[in-house]
Amino acid sequence: MVETELEVELDTLAIEALIEQKDLIVYNDDVNTFDHVINSLIKVCKHSSEQAEQCTWIIHYNGKCQVKRGSFDRLKPMCAALLDKGLSAVIE
Repeated sequence: MVETELEVELDTLAIEALIEQKDLIVYNDDVNTFDHVINSLIKVCKHSSEQAEQCTWIIHYNGKCQVKRGSFDRLKPMCAALLDKGLSAVIE
């Protein structure tokens, strides 16, 4: 099978898009309540209540959780909103 230039270019763009993906990480702290973290993830990251609760338990037991994946430009306002709510969040 011979790949056309367009197929090769599309494959390259798809690989570049995957490489450019970043993770929004929330870290555990001794300040915020479970309810506050859950409500913040629902509001900011558009998680379902179940997803937000699961992430909160992971944060509690593992010290951190990847709560969202996407481009830096997409994650930046979410990270800022979580920081504004007093959560410890970073984009990695």
